Amino acid sequence: MATTDEGTEPPSIEHPLLESDFLERRLYQLKLAGTAANDHTLVCLPTGLGKTTVSLLVTARRLEEVRGTSLMLAPTKPLVQQHAEFYREALQIPDEEIVVFTGDVSPDDRAETWQEATVVMATPQVIENDLVGSRISLADVTHCTFDECHRATGDYAYNYIAERYHADADRPLVTGMSASPGGDEEAILEVCENLGIQEVEVMTEEDADVGEFTHDTDVEWERIDLPEEVLEIRDALNDVVRDRLEKLKELGIASSTQPDQSQTDLNRMRAELQQLIDNDQSEGFEGMSIHAEVMKLRQAVTLVETQSVEALERYFERQRNQARSSGASKASQRLVSDPRVREAMRRAEDFDQLHPKYRKTRMLLAETLGLEGGERVIVFTESRDTAEALTDFLSESFDAKRFVGQGDREGSDGMTQNQQQEVLNDFRAGEFEVLVSTSVAEEGLDVPEVDLVLFYEPVPTAIRSIQRKGRTGRQSEGRVVVLMAEDTRDEAYFWISRRREKEMENELRELKGIATDLEEELDDSQQSLADFDADQSEAEVNGDTTEPDAGGDSSSGSEGDRTQPGLQEFAEADSNSSANGESADSADTDGDVETHEPSAEGDAIEIVADQREMDANIARDLSKREGVEVRLETLDVGDYVLSDRVVVERKSVADFVDSLVGGDRSVFEQVGAMARHYSRPIVVVEGDGLYDQRDVHPNAIRGALSSLAVDFGASVLRTESEAETTELLAVIAGREQDLSDRKVSVHGEKQAKTLGEQQEYVVSSIAEIGPVTARSLLEEFGTVEAVMIASEEELQEADGVGAVTAERIREVVGSQYTGGT
Repeated sequence: MATTDEGTEPPSIEHPLLESDFLERRLYQLKLAGTAANDHTLVCLPTGLGKTTVSLLVTARRLEEVRGTSLMLAPTKPLVQQHAEFYREALQIPDEEIVVFTGDVSPDDRAETWQEATVVMATPQVIENDLVGSRISLADVTHCTFDECHRATGDYAYNYIAERYHADADRPLVTGMSASPGGDEEAILEVCENLGIQEVEVMTEEDADVGEFTHDTDVEWERIDLPEEVLEIRDALNDVVRDRLEKLKELGIASSTQPDQSQTDLNRMRAELQQLIDNDQSEGFEGMSIHAEVMKLRQAVTLVETQSVEALERYFERQRNQARSSGASKASQRLVSDPRVREAMRRAEDFDQLHPKYRKTRMLLAETLGLEGGERVIVFTESRDTAEALTDFLSESFDAKRFVGQGDREGSDGMTQNQQQEVLNDFRAGEFEVLVSTSVAEEGLDVPEVDLVLFYEPVPTAIRSIQRKGRTGRQSEGRVVVLMAEDTRDEAYFWISRRREKEMENELRELKGIATDLEEELDDSQQSLADFDADQSEAEVNGDTTEPDAGGDSSSGSEGDRTQPGLQEFAEADSNSSANGESADSADTDGDVETHEPSAEGDAIEIVADQREMDANIARDLSKREGVEVRLETLDVGDYVLSDRVVVERKSVADFVDSLVGGDRSVFEQVGAMARHYSRPIVVVEGDGLYDQRDVHPNAIRGALSSLAVDFGASVLRTESEAETTELLAVIAGREQDLSDRKVSVHGEKQAKTLGEQQEYVVSSIAEIGPVTARSLLEEFGTVEAVMIASEEELQEADGVGAVTAERIREVVGSQYTGGT
């Protein structure tokens, strides 16, 4: 506990669920928590001033007053673990009731633990999967915190979780937290709308309550002159960039050959090339390979300009290894074989001077840790190559350790979560003095108070820059230094960074000034959330809970029971399976059509989706529907199981055509496997332009569709989009489970094969020749035994069996068994 100038301890926050004398009483935190405890609130507070404490205070109040469960989401595993440790220290709740959910915990264990937990700390992807897979319910969650909530844009998991939370929770309360919620008012509004936020609380260091706990942190820009040898390496690489851009210009893609083109221009070129590829134009494939080479070269230029020659050498070594590997791209091979690039590689290897950024870094650390008596320094860099090379260099003079992400890559091992935590714990404890980190430490990690934050290069993104600067100046005056190599991309990033940070500061000030207007705008946009219960009730009255007519026989004029459903029943099946808030069509329900009893409450339609289908939005959209329960599993066959007899393989038109012309596993193999387990396999082909894909004749595609239907007994259905596929799956599942009273089985319930089917199955399995060739062989030879003993010449007499297939069959049938080795 910190002490005041008079030597007395500052007052602490007291609460029945908080550890006594643990949290310092800060008025601004109490004000923010007071607002956040009463409405869905965005809390904007500079990094290091206790956003997590604000969330903790709200959680403690909700658990005391409303009970239930608290859920806190954070984007990275280390951040989740850090929050859990803080909550366990601060809350008077048994440690085992404050649990961590990450991908390291199995889904079954998460489902079981959820039932007993009081506070759950989790990464959003895990909670998203558990919600889609119906493993957990948010009904009893009374407080949900979205940390680093500026990520709530696009398809990020925060958006889905927020929508489900507002829909499912009995008493929802959302708190969003960020030091930098967005680059402009529109971005901030998007975050608020995606999370269902209606109040905005902003405090800056200009607020008196906050200013008491902050100190000025001035940013110093250190200009670095690069030696002539480094510039020569850069210029040689830029010559190759110009050459490749000239080729793209000849293709009509590039408008300039200047090597310093913006990333926006390069992205535009890539989009144009992709359009050519989609139109099956050879220029697109050629240009895309050249574009890939340009991107590799620009990365090399960036490394030598802004990082170090050592980092460039590591990069070149990876490119050489990639070019030697099997399946190497033409771009990699051209890159390392170009004489100018090879000369740049040689010069980099011969460069034996100390890079000026290395020299300046060592000097600044010596000043801070030696002359000024400092204790800790963080060095941030964009490049893992630089982080590792710089750590090795600094370790010669200081006690330094690296801090990088978890992913391994060639020549560089990532750090496990435990390793990351150990490094941070040692840094806090003063076990070493210099932390060299990539961007993994940017977002909210509780890196302790440091004397110097050194940016090895400027950071062009305002959000990241603000987060990094928040690491110093919390309890004493800190120092932030940015190294900038003159006449390089560093200088461009410098101006971008300056402009964006000023924009962010202005936005936060304006956000404070227009908070009331913003909240009114949010109130309007959130009406759908407020009206959710009313919409649901109306849907229940008009659709799901409407009782069938009590008029006895409801057949439409035909005698006896109808065995074929009519259009109205399809619509009703859709209504009952989807239950998406729209009322069912009430026309023609006066006894002239057959109706069916809706599923009893709690008897939901079940759809099993393959885990790998989470790349699409279909499973998420289905999981949002009343009366539909989605279960995620790793399926052996198909993408969706809708009953014990219906399995669905979903393919985009591009994937479908790819699977016909050399995919890893052809559609025929996939559907054949489906047909062996389910009697009603379905292939959904999604999207437009089926006959415009690649250089495949339309009749070949028609032949494939015919084979799926005739040879495999599969239904082939076309949809225009994911949304239409979602509706189709819901309708089929509803008909199977409601109308036909069938249950879902991930193992299928295929009827016993006939003798002929069993014979076809045995022969088709030989060298995976498939059912069509199997039938041809059986028709030619009459028995399975005759097929097995036929010679290669005899086998070729059957339709569709060539020399290669015949040889393969004889090899499988006649070779000595090797025991699977």
